[in-house]
Amino acid sequence: MSTESTQTAPVAEGNSRNLRKERVGIVTSDKMNKSITVTVERRVRHAKYGKFVKRTSKFMAHDEKGEAHLGDTVRIAETRPISKLKCWRLVEVVERAK
Repeated sequence: MSTESTQTAPVAEGNSRNLRKERVGIVTSDKMNKSITVTVERRVRHAKYGKFVKRTSKFMAHDEKGEAHLGDTVRIAETRPISKLKCWRLVEVVERAK
């Protein structure tokens, strides 16, 4: 009996990274060190009336290099908890503010 058939191959950790959520939003605050506040807007259909309504969510995101500034459109991704309110990180700045 060979030892190769009884051993299992290790699972690559990179595969689980694909399941993380990503959001695109606008930076509403960059006054903190290494942190930004991102507002994400989505359109939801009203249950009773059927009209599309805008809903917003605010996320605290980790910005290690201080790349994002007020008004920038950014992409953020879910990550492990960094602090009490921060569990998102900055992936890229999609568009700079005019």
